[in-house]
Amino acid sequence: MTRLSLLFTAVFTVVSIFSFGQSKDQKASALLDQVSEKAKSHKSIKVDFSYSMVNPKAKIKEEKSGTLLVSGDRYRMSVAGQTVISDGTTVWTYLKESNEVQINTLDNKDDAMTPSKLLTSYNANYKAKMIKANDAATESVELTPNNSKNFTKAILGIDKVKKQVKSFTLYDKGGNVFTYTIKNYVTDTPVTPADFVFDSKKFPGVEVIDMR
Repeated sequence: MTRLSLLFTAVFTVVSIFSFGQSKDQKASALLDQVSEKAKSHKSIKVDFSYSMVNPKAKIKEEKSGTLLVSGDRYRMSVAGQTVISDGTTVWTYLKESNEVQINTLDNKDDAMTPSKLLTSYNANYKAKMIKANDAATESVELTPNNSKNFTKAILGIDKVKKQVKSFTLYDKGGNVFTYTIKNYVTDTPVTPADFVFDSKKFPGVEVIDMR
């Protein structure tokens, strides 16, 4: 797996983590419910984020940035030269370097990893507990999977007042540590259906690979 593929695997894994898990820690459960319900109340959410991946053993250190726009079950995410778009049924993955777009059918299973579930879904796949935060303005929650996953845990930093996720760190079984920091969080920005559909006319010469 290339580092770029690893990046996208991590992004979608983290998105699935945002489908917060049922927890015996009542404080953590209540907090995650608040965050999720607040996000669901918005017509759209747009975030700018920074990303780093570190693996000391493999001597890897990468830093990138990206954007994510979510509206209901539709989303548009751009990071590391790739753009992933979905209208809730179809997924287009555009690779800028090779000027090609791959088309797939969206997996709508409850545990499917899609950006549209960012802060809006709740299931019983993860256990959550409160842990000590780095600063007084943040509340931290540790998530661990109930079943075997390709990661061991994730730590979420939540704004104590706004009830929005500020940062999260993902630890995988390969020794990689992925850290995401949300730089800008904007709600209810105007969106249109065209924002969530790939328009090949805007990409002259694009190669279309339909995998449906």
